[in-house]
Amino acid sequence: MQPLDFSAACPIPIRDYPHVLLAHGGGGKLMHRLIGEMFVPAFRNDLLEAQHDSSVFELAGQRLAFTTDSYVVRPLFFPGGDVGSLAVHGTVNDLAMSGARPLYLSAGFIIEEGLPMDTLWRIVSSMQRAAASAGVQIITGDTKVVDKGKGDGLFINTSGIGVVEHSLTIAPRSVRPGDAILVNGDLGRHGMAIMAVREGLEFESTIESDSAPVSGLVSELLRAGVEIHCLRDLTRGGLTSVLNEISEAASLTLSVEETLIPVREDVRGACEILGLDPLQVACEGRFAAFVPERDADRALAVLAAHPLGAGACRIGKVMEQASARVLLKSAMGVQRILDMASGEQLPRIC
Repeated sequence: MQPLDFSAACPIPIRDYPHVLLAHGGGGKLMHRLIGEMFVPAFRNDLLEAQHDSSVFELAGQRLAFTTDSYVVRPLFFPGGDVGSLAVHGTVNDLAMSGARPLYLSAGFIIEEGLPMDTLWRIVSSMQRAAASAGVQIITGDTKVVDKGKGDGLFINTSGIGVVEHSLTIAPRSVRPGDAILVNGDLGRHGMAIMAVREGLEFESTIESDSAPVSGLVSELLRAGVEIHCLRDLTRGGLTSVLNEISEAASLTLSVEETLIPVREDVRGACEILGLDPLQVACEGRFAAFVPERDADRALAVLAAHPLGAGACRIGKVMEQASARVLLKSAMGVQRILDMASGEQLPRIC
């Protein structure tokens, strides 16, 4: 039997990338190419085609949302959180981005031999507190141990299921011309909190991660009757990747203004030192919301009344042009295309 000719069968030209790179997991063009040209064609089905933060489906007359994610952050502990709380927050938030009320999580631990038991207990305890705060239960899981030197301490996979209790279709394909684009707070703190620790950077005040569960905030928007068209949390690739993903999925032009996008000065300064663009830095408690113009002010009021939305603001709008691109009006008044990064700015931050 002849071996499979991978170069002929695989949709990605492996002559260009014969090996996986860190950039293939970084939220930029290479990751989206990997997903779009390898995983989606291989596993193609109607639910997967949506390519949203979680998949929404019906079961016994009930709309449910399901998601999964893995966390390989380095270091395991960082200002404002740790890999355990991050795993809970990230999965809860992915469910919330479909407008689901999170219910249950699974937790899979891949532990490197030699990890101090006290370290593991601190992370497990942090996960328990984060789950209780988010109103979810961890009801199943798995544990594996790998050889010393093969696992970098600890990796965690979490999957989550939630219930969708409204009739909205909250997804990129629901975005419409004229929609206002909102964010619930300042950007970039999670990525910079981790990089500051890694690089030994010291500032007048410690940059803490924005990691937090935003499901309660989304629930407040729904209870207020806001017609949410799309939500997307600003994780890998930051705001830039999210805007480009939604623009491509909706086949519409998005326009945002740099001066309206909230970035703290210490985060901006850290980005300048490291040569990074804050709009491409991951957050773990921030999301973009697309709502009809008539609901924009009401949505902002709801967001601002919640602790996790105190810095909410409008950053742009969806244009009439039926072309997939993102336009950024700079502080100098110059408009340019805001393109997705090719590779990895910040590896191992989630």
